[in-house]
Amino acid sequence: MHYKQSKRLSNREFKRLVGVQRKTFDEMVQVIQESTRDKLSRGCPSKLSIENQVLVCLQYLREYRTYFHIALDWDVSESTVCRIVHNIENIIISSRRFRLGGKKSLLISSKILRTVVMDVTETPIERPKQGQKRFYSGKKKRHTLKSQLVIDLETREICCIAQAKGRNHDYRLFVNSKVRFHPETESLEDSGYQGIAKFHKNSRLPKKKPKGGKLNYQDKRSNRALASRRVVVEHINRRLKVFRILSQPYRNRGKRFGLRSHLIAGLYIPLLSISELSK
Repeated sequence: MHYKQSKRLSNREFKRLVGVQRKTFDEMVQVIQESTRDKLSRGCPSKLSIENQVLVCLQYLREYRTYFHIALDWDVSESTVCRIVHNIENIIISSRRFRLGGKKSLLISSKILRTVVMDVTETPIERPKQGQKRFYSGKKKRHTLKSQLVIDLETREICCIAQAKGRNHDYRLFVNSKVRFHPETESLEDSGYQGIAKFHKNSRLPKKKPKGGKLNYQDKRSNRALASRRVVVEHINRRLKVFRILSQPYRNRGKRFGLRSHLIAGLYIPLLSISELSK
């Protein structure tokens, strides 16, 4: 579907098609236009308009089909689709328009976050040719890449993301990422972050069942209350994995996985109202 045809879609249908709101799409187009405005045009003009180029990039991230199949839909070559996708991604990231706050934003005294939720999600990858053990996740029983998300519980905004190979433990990923919270910020984690109290005392972890024993009623109740607060990060993971490049086996080079994860997280808009989509 070309850009002119997509104008007939409602906001909800457009978001289902490309994964982002129409307002976000227009901002992406504006960023590309500002980037290419001052550059001298050399060679033949592009066969696709800027709006269609952004659609090609979002279609690749949203559906994660091969360059060959996308090229057939747009009547261009595979190399053209590859070049368009990489060019759009690089311009959007370098513009910093959709940039995340970063781990330094968690320590700003003027804007102390009340509660944050931290969790790790995994993206399957194809079996690597070298160093397979470094990517093998014992939890998923396959080779993966891990992404650690820190979410502001009140606004549902993604604060920062960190990546690691599938073998890394969740707690080890937290230590290596050097993500630290303000002492007054409450952090909610799962049992995979045992030991985080060494770095942040105001952390909340579920109570583990003692060896050979059972949890009492009060411990089970507190664990359920913590899980009900932490479920927000699972919902955000689901919204991010609407882009199938994060949910299906990742076929590209691992060096670009972090860039694409930050790009998709930057395009994510929290607290999206149903009434706004239905217009």
